[in-house]
Amino acid sequence: MKIVVLDGFTLNPGDISWAELQALGDCEIYERAAPADVVRRAAEAEIVLTNKTELTRDHLQALPRLRYIGVTATGTNVVDLAAASERNIPVTNVPAYGTRSVAQTTLALLLELTQHVGHHAQTVRESRWSRSLDWCYWDTPLIELDGLVLGIVGYGRIGQAVGALGRALGMSVLAYSRNKSAVSSLVSFVDLETLFRQSDVVSLHCPLSPETKELVNAERLSWMKPTAFLLNTSRGQLIHEQALAEALNAGRIAGAGLDVLAAEPPPADHPLLRATNCLITPHLAWATRAARLRLMKVAVENVRAFLSGGPQNVVN
Repeated sequence: MKIVVLDGFTLNPGDISWAELQALGDCEIYERAAPADVVRRAAEAEIVLTNKTELTRDHLQALPRLRYIGVTATGTNVVDLAAASERNIPVTNVPAYGTRSVAQTTLALLLELTQHVGHHAQTVRESRWSRSLDWCYWDTPLIELDGLVLGIVGYGRIGQAVGALGRALGMSVLAYSRNKSAVSSLVSFVDLETLFRQSDVVSLHCPLSPETKELVNAERLSWMKPTAFLLNTSRGQLIHEQALAEALNAGRIAGAGLDVLAAEPPPADHPLLRATNCLITPHLAWATRAARLRLMKVAVENVRAFLSGGPQNVVN
């Protein structure tokens, strides 16, 4: 069985093992693959694993031996699912592997926006404290989270985990969920406008869909308090990025913490890269070693299940 991993570097830059996957067949692993490389590299493959490398209809039509596609992520928008279904090619994903890691990064962004630990640690490294006339200093307002309102858009696994972290810090939690069965005595479910208007922190945890694309637009940003923060560790396309940059630069909201952008990597002139009080990390929330070990484990289990005739985590 020929197995090809198109872009294995982000999942495994060298700190975990491919051995279990390699035991399942003749395995060829590439660190990265440009669109023009896909057909040539996967020409003999019956099993292809991809993380962010797209598999389009044209690619699938040019790969007659292909029998299975494993996405080493939760989101599967990189694969033309309709084209795969027409060929009876199962496409699998890895759900829920990064819940705690993404929630942790969400909290890290919020704490940096409110406590500015990184900034102040850097000033100490630059000897500013050693030269200080006073025994302490701070450059920005330091904000206590206890008693503030955390608004969560999308109350799935990650949203619930972020809500639990917020409550542990004394925050009250509002949530908006399209899942009408979502019930919890620990949060108050409200409509979007109420959430944006009443929250001190708005955190996005919903999937990207036609309905959620640019959910955060100029109008909804105008509903937010000028002291409020926006967090996004979900998908960059949930935000109208030019509108957010304008709101930040005009002081209409206090700041933003983003782990995702619509284009990744972003162009050098991206409007948010130099926007006022905008923290951006390079889509790393999912990437703790613990989360990647879980991801590898389930990705291999998905291949093994396919080979045994009972595929799991199939999304098409």
